Amino acid sequence: MTVKTFEDLNLVKPLLRVLKAENYIEPTPIQTQAIPMALNGKDILGIAQTGTGKTAAFGLPILQILSKIETRPITRSTRALVLAPTRELVIQIGDAIRTYGREVPLRYTVIYGGVSQNPQVKAMKRGVDILVATPGRLLDLIEQRFIRLDQVTHFVLDEADRMLDMGFINDVNKIVDQLPKARQTLFFSATMPSAVSSLANKILHNPSKISVAPTATPIEKIEQSVFFVRQDQKRAKLENLLGDQNLKRAIVFTRTKHRANRVCEQINKLGIESQALHGNKSQAARQRALEAFRKGEVKVLVATDIAARGIDVDGITHIINFELPNVPEDYVHRIGRTARAGAHGTAISLCDPSEQPYLRDIEKLIKHKILVSGGEPSNDETKPTHKNSKRQQNEGPQNNKSRKVKRFHRRRSARAA
Repeated sequence: MTVKTFEDLNLVKPLLRVLKAENYIEPTPIQTQAIPMALNGKDILGIAQTGTGKTAAFGLPILQILSKIETRPITRSTRALVLAPTRELVIQIGDAIRTYGREVPLRYTVIYGGVSQNPQVKAMKRGVDILVATPGRLLDLIEQRFIRLDQVTHFVLDEADRMLDMGFINDVNKIVDQLPKARQTLFFSATMPSAVSSLANKILHNPSKISVAPTATPIEKIEQSVFFVRQDQKRAKLENLLGDQNLKRAIVFTRTKHRANRVCEQINKLGIESQALHGNKSQAARQRALEAFRKGEVKVLVATDIAARGIDVDGITHIINFELPNVPEDYVHRIGRTARAGAHGTAISLCDPSEQPYLRDIEKLIKHKILVSGGEPSNDETKPTHKNSKRQQNEGPQNNKSRKVKRFHRRRSARAA
């Protein structure tokens, strides 16, 4: 049977009413495949990137199944657990589930670090139907006996490969060990490196496999270009780029928190509303900045890589790499914030001579030469200097070819951000 609408997926009327009110018309490919499987109680192994509709793919069937069960959660417990790698992503998933489930009598809450645990403990005291959490704070509250996982019937692991990148796989394993063996597990990852594949084999039981390619790769949908400019010329170039009439909403990426603050101050002096997003900001400040950006009250967000993970905002027309990332995979993640939902986007990088090795690594990864829009590469490359300062360690991995060293720095970055 060809699925054209959400009605074809056998969803209950309360969920269909909400979807209609939210202008959800046609299911995405992953929703078309995953929702019927999940409603039938199957474990799912989903290979899908952000922006494919995963949250509705796992959220809608879980809401439907739990709403039909009359029993209520007991104190400190949850019936469904959704695990995600970042605070921003947890909040987005929690908001989506609360929206989808507003016409069913279920309780939801979110748990993440960087804020007081007291409201989270209070929310869990009665027990909830669906809990969305980051691994670190969840383990903390389990160890303090504020949360128990022995009542979980549905477990969702989202962005499993990012869990690996950020050093959370051991925490995930500890959490999985707390779950009942008899449960439904929905596992999602954009890629399947060996460590993620091993985790999937451990926690899934005879899963149905779904692989959903994005409608287009970043190369196809994003106009990429690079300007070769020295570091002391970058601010003037940024000012010129921000004057483009086609720029409606942009993220400017830096490598360090200090640089993000400085660039944000510069942009505000131009009369352009901007906010900085990085690990030194409180969680409340980060959420205010994201919400203002989403509403269009702020035109430019200046962010570091780790702090930007989980940003899912429609209508971002431009990504500007004020500084190139020293980990090439982060470039792909950065530019993927634009060209969402089938739209086109623009990604512009400013490359100092010291960053030319980073540019070569990026082009090798994406198998594509980035268009040079201005300047010329320097024949006299200066080696990047990475002082062993606490500030730089907190920002992310340095340019070291050892994967172990990179992962070590990623773990530190994840905690700092």
